[in-house]
Amino acid sequence: MTSKPSTRTNTDSTPDAPDTVDVLVVGAGPTGMLLAGDLAARGLSVTVVERRPQSTSNMTRAFAVHARTLEALDTRGLADELVKTGSVLTGMRLFGRLSLDLSRLTSRFPFLLITPQYEVESLLKRRALSAGVDFRYGTRLTDLRQSADAVTAEVESADGTRSTLSARYAAGTDGVRSAVREALGLPFPGKSVIRSIVLADVRLTEAPTGLLTVNGVGDAFAFIAPFGDGWYRVMGWDRRHQAADSDPVELDELREIARLALGSDHGMHDARWISRFHSDERQVPAYRVGRVFLAGDAAHVHSPAGGQGMNTGLQDAANLAWKLAAVLHGESRAPEALLDSYHAERHPVGTKVLHSSGAMVRLAMARTLPQRAVRATVAGLLARIRPAGDKAMGLISGIGIAYPAPRGSHPLTGKRAPDLGLAEGRLQELLRDGAFVLVTPADAPTPTSRTPLVHAHWTSDRATTLLVRPDGYVAWASDRPDPAALQAALTR
Repeated sequence: MTSKPSTRTNTDSTPDAPDTVDVLVVGAGPTGMLLAGDLAARGLSVTVVERRPQSTSNMTRAFAVHARTLEALDTRGLADELVKTGSVLTGMRLFGRLSLDLSRLTSRFPFLLITPQYEVESLLKRRALSAGVDFRYGTRLTDLRQSADAVTAEVESADGTRSTLSARYAAGTDGVRSAVREALGLPFPGKSVIRSIVLADVRLTEAPTGLLTVNGVGDAFAFIAPFGDGWYRVMGWDRRHQAADSDPVELDELREIARLALGSDHGMHDARWISRFHSDERQVPAYRVGRVFLAGDAAHVHSPAGGQGMNTGLQDAANLAWKLAAVLHGESRAPEALLDSYHAERHPVGTKVLHSSGAMVRLAMARTLPQRAVRATVAGLLARIRPAGDKAMGLISGIGIAYPAPRGSHPLTGKRAPDLGLAEGRLQELLRDGAFVLVTPADAPTPTSRTPLVHAHWTSDRATTLLVRPDGYVAWASDRPDPAALQAALTR
């Protein structure tokens, strides 16, 4: 199906990489690189095409890495290294009066990590390259077709050379203007919720407290977050000044917004970059169309409130990767059903993130007295009622995200498995092989399984048996010995 060899425009590519691969990934942002790295680590051939001429840029909007994402990176041996690149925040201050104590999160990473997106990309790219991923930068997708057993992509390099790539499956992780989504003919329903957001990385003469500082008044809101190296990420919006994304922006404009929303501009100076953008709330109706999948901003976009965008995309990739690998390796007896579960599990999560981030930005934009009264009430409830605050933190951090379980399942089924201390080591370390982990009492025998399996044991006399998926969620559980039910779960 290949018309002629494709032209590579970067030195990261493998010179003799084939044009027919197991998976084609379009888009080399964090979502695409995690997906590609996971698949290649399982021995699959993966090509990533990216329209940008280079893989990283300091011009990045994402800056927050939440606890659940750090857990996912821990299962890939990357979390501790990433934490060293940024600043750890154990609390979030919202609307002047509400502080959320992230140290209460039941995670090895009970905090919010502030670090530029390019640090995340750098680690994921290094891992993907070491696993053998073929990156093709300066290459854009021009057409995408699929048959019953393959996906065919037409691509064009920066010098105008056209070529054809063939893959068994493809994933569009190419952002809000996704060429893959367009080629599939999928709508991207939603609306623009806020215009003319100003974003910059600056130095401050008067640093605020170490917490993520967020506040909104009637006509403006702003936040400040420290990177930990002397630079601060500042974002602001002024209802009275609504400009197009293409309009010029100066630091004085952001200073004025900060003074209005926060009471001070904290002496911001020396912006290393500054930009203006708008925020949409959109979600594609189907994350899977045949042999093609959408993930990250190609599937969902929402307001920057809560810093959930990059994190949600990385969790999309973690969910999809092990399922694609299982099907391509023939580990599943119902491959189509397994791949369908990607949409069934992740689409509702994308919807939740749209709602939660949208609610936060609307609270920040509250203008009228009734709206501000609602904001004060919500902030008060979260501050006074601990379960409500914990639920909010669980949603924002990803710790509280769970997947639907079949009726009659054990209560743990579909829930995120914490980093259990087991006789063989930490659970997140045991998941680094990309296999299921079976946790049983100490004297339980290892069952037979067609699926790659790591057998671990409780260090206590606990009788619960857990089958944990490669993405860290409980696939099946039982509180009593039941070899037949366990074997059925392993078969499913």
